[in-house]
Amino acid sequence: MALLRIPEDDTVVSEFDEVWAQLKSINIDYGIWKTDHELPENPSNDDILDAYSTEIERAKTEGGYVTADVIAVQADTPGLDVMLAKFSCEHWHDEDEVRFIIDGTGVFHINPGEGKSVVALEVGAGDYIRVPKGTLHWFDLCQDRTIKAIRLFQDPSGWTPNYTESGKEATFLEVCLGPSFISN
Repeated sequence: MALLRIPEDDTVVSEFDEVWAQLKSINIDYGIWKTDHELPENPSNDDILDAYSTEIERAKTEGGYVTADVIAVQADTPGLDVMLAKFSCEHWHDEDEVRFIIDGTGVFHINPGEGKSVVALEVGAGDYIRVPKGTLHWFDLCQDRTIKAIRLFQDPSGWTPNYTESGKEATFLEVCLGPSFISN
């Protein structure tokens, strides 16, 4: 279940309905997919895509997506720092960025513009997010530097980040701190 932070207001939201409503107010789709599909111990990408084929097909129909793949990275993935550098600077895409998290955690920072506060959405297993095309955002992995996610694309060649070069991301934490960071 996602954790939504609004650093400017020092606000943390963890209840599904509140997270959903906050994200909806800035045009971000968020939901939960079941993660109880039968998978082998070390599933291949095809195993994952087959297990989630019903959800993938529904998302394709609803969003006009034509292809899906699986991205899986961990701390020892060769070239991980170079890969992450592409996503940790504020950017936007010409098509939606859609992720369903299978394993691991990461944080999407969304800059809704128009005088609204940047939000940080920490995602984990079961979380589904759609960042609409043209939305300013950036992404970082959490401390364990591991994530496995299904990605959906409207263009089979994938998307390319268009960088703003605003430097906005430099004023925010690079990694998520998780529920243990929140004071009670």
